[in-house]
Amino acid sequence: MPSKKAPNPTDIHVGSRVRLRRMMLGMSQEKLGEALGITFQQIQKYEKGTNRIGASRLQHIATVLKAPVSFFFEDLPEGENTTVADINTLATRSPGAMKLLQVFNSLDTQGQQGLLRIAETIDSLRPIQDQIADAA
Repeated sequence: MPSKKAPNPTDIHVGSRVRLRRMMLGMSQEKLGEALGITFQQIQKYEKGTNRIGASRLQHIATVLKAPVSFFFEDLPEGENTTVADINTLATRSPGAMKLLQVFNSLDTQGQQGLLRIAETIDSLRPIQDQIADAA
């Protein structure tokens, strides 16, 4: 029996970015599928990287999801041996993560930059918080 070929890391990355953007907009797989004239099962395959997304289909997805095509290639790891981060897991790890993404998406560029600076500031305080916890 022939073995199944593993999905290409680029296809996985692009698919995970489609899922991320769809979730940022609060759109279901069914709704995206309807807008594209395909089934939600096909959207699932795209998002998992099981099926490749052709150039014209990606352009249509970008239009429906109101994102530039380049969005789907952002942070693309270099080299075939690089592990692709599971963006879907990161986006849904906690109840507030998706809400934060939705709020971030609703802001203009200046607001997004401000929110990012706030998050980075909070992140930079973690070593101080760890020191306080260790001292207690």
